[in-house]
Amino acid sequence: MRILITGANGQLGCELRRVFASETLILKDLPDFDLTGSQVEEDVAEARPDLIIHAGAYTDVDGAEREPDRAMAINAFGTAQVARAAVRVGARLLYISTDYVFPGTQRHPYSEDDVPAPINAYGLSKWRGEQVVAESGADALIVRTAWLYGSMGKNFVKSIMRAVQTQSSLRVVDDQRGSPTSVEDLAAVIKATAAGSVRGILHVTNRGDCTWYEFARAIVDEMNLEIPVVPISTVEAGRLAPRPPYSVLGQQRLARLDLVPRDWREALNQFVKAERALVAVHP
Repeated sequence: MRILITGANGQLGCELRRVFASETLILKDLPDFDLTGSQVEEDVAEARPDLIIHAGAYTDVDGAEREPDRAMAINAFGTAQVARAAVRVGARLLYISTDYVFPGTQRHPYSEDDVPAPINAYGLSKWRGEQVVAESGADALIVRTAWLYGSMGKNFVKSIMRAVQTQSSLRVVDDQRGSPTSVEDLAAVIKATAAGSVRGILHVTNRGDCTWYEFARAIVDEMNLEIPVVPISTVEAGRLAPRPPYSVLGQQRLARLDLVPRDWREALNQFVKAERALVAVHP
């Protein structure tokens, strides 16, 4: 199978390269592949992929508030170009989206059928990306995920693991609740659905949920450290973009497919052990 991956150098893209290593991969990312460029549709079509995994995106949530037009250009216009190319060559398209398409006003997990109502520019741009994929007529699956972390790139787990090396205590938001997701487990589900007949929208996170404070506390515990973690409010954190207070994604459809990943604590335990072992070998 010929698989084209956008965002191929990102944390998810690197894991996708690993799990699909036996396939013919066409890897696209900055600086050579700009989703706002005029040649995107042509570049993708010329590669003639059987499958496109569109993981490339503008993902800086606060940055999107400062430059909403750029976020929209990458996440919506760029996605539209990729979707048109998928239709043109008859490729299956997997589009990676986010829990931030939801406002966080309910207190039970969001299903794939719940109507998005994003409260920040990043979520709005990703929702528009979902819409252009759905409207394109492509053989497509929209995969919504949340609180993603892995060995590559910037993410919450790595930030906390670095912070405990230099700080005597941590202050972490305790009024936003979601589900952490290991890129390893997300990529496994993507592989399982890559060539299948699953279409529409699929929510994929690790099982269970927590606040960012509880997530940070768990990371510190996994590192066997006694550093104080202090819960604070979103207002105290002073971030530019509003965040949904509750963005847990329901996994009913994933359960029907028998693809629900492991509990988030189990995935975190494995990840922290692997990262610490890597540091021990390459200090």
